[in-house]
Amino acid sequence: MTRNYKLSGEGDSITALNGTANPNWFRPTVDPQAIRALMQKSDAMALRDTALWLGALIVSATIAIALWPSWWSAPFWIIYGVLYGSGADSRWHECGHKTAFKTPWMNAVVYQIACFMMMRNPVVWRASHVRHHTDTVVVGRDPEIVAMRPPDLLRVALAFTGVVDVYHAFKSMILHASGRIAPQEAMYVATKDHARLFLVARIWLLIYAVTVATSLWMGSILPLMLIGLPRLYGAWHHVMTGLLQHLGLAENVSDHRLNTRTVLMNPVSRFIYLNMNYHLEHHMFTMVPYYNLPKLHTLIKHDMPPPDPSIWAAFRRLVPVLVKQLRHQDAVIIRDLPVGAAPYRDEVDKLRPHAV
Repeated sequence: MTRNYKLSGEGDSITALNGTANPNWFRPTVDPQAIRALMQKSDAMALRDTALWLGALIVSATIAIALWPSWWSAPFWIIYGVLYGSGADSRWHECGHKTAFKTPWMNAVVYQIACFMMMRNPVVWRASHVRHHTDTVVVGRDPEIVAMRPPDLLRVALAFTGVVDVYHAFKSMILHASGRIAPQEAMYVATKDHARLFLVARIWLLIYAVTVATSLWMGSILPLMLIGLPRLYGAWHHVMTGLLQHLGLAENVSDHRLNTRTVLMNPVSRFIYLNMNYHLEHHMFTMVPYYNLPKLHTLIKHDMPPPDPSIWAAFRRLVPVLVKQLRHQDAVIIRDLPVGAAPYRDEVDKLRPHAV
């Protein structure tokens, strides 16, 4: 039987009653002064990485256009697509947390650009992500759970093409442009923000309409290759890395070590992903900027399970669990802690019989 992951008033009552809503999250033993030092933001670091990102987008697009419609343009469209359809995902995330730049308006500008590229309404997704961090992988509370149990493996596979996300994004965009909001969104988006939410959707629909009209006028999909389509053909990297954040781990717990995963990645993926591969560390201390996460990883590793050594290794362990969840929904990965680490809380005892 499929579990009910929908956010609802009934779900809120159940999670509040059983104590899973708004958990008292485990925190590792660490010097508060060291954490405060790592929380310091830097415009210089964020400007450097943003300039590299935007510069690479411009250069790859320029070369791709120059070589269009030759197949020689394909490698440059691939680069542009990943930077657009995946690189914007991490920029949306970091600037949404307001931790990338020290200067607030810089976070706001990059956040708006990245939200447009990812087709994520900036009002809805800021509120959604606050809830995600408050109730990480709490069923009925977290609106950003990637795959339910049992997992829909076809939907997970389609996610790599961006088709599912874009379909739902345009569906929401049209709903919002009409001045309405989905019932689940209304549970975490403040009423005072609705007007701004609707305005953004109308502006975005106008931009996409102009892009489509330009393509029809030119008799070419080139404008769409620059705006819109990269969200499809460039989505695979952000899906690949995003699936590793929480999938296959525990639900309804109060220890991020049980529901969040850190994966060591190559420098290119880390740049695209803005160090969000240190995802366990990010959930432990959300106000530490992405460029300080490697230092945070070193600082708290005494209390953390060892990270997966690569993307390949992480999927090699994850995929068999997803397959097993088709028949046994409670199948879960529990990582061993290092010697001397603070132990998991008692809630782990309910998970151990289902550990894979």
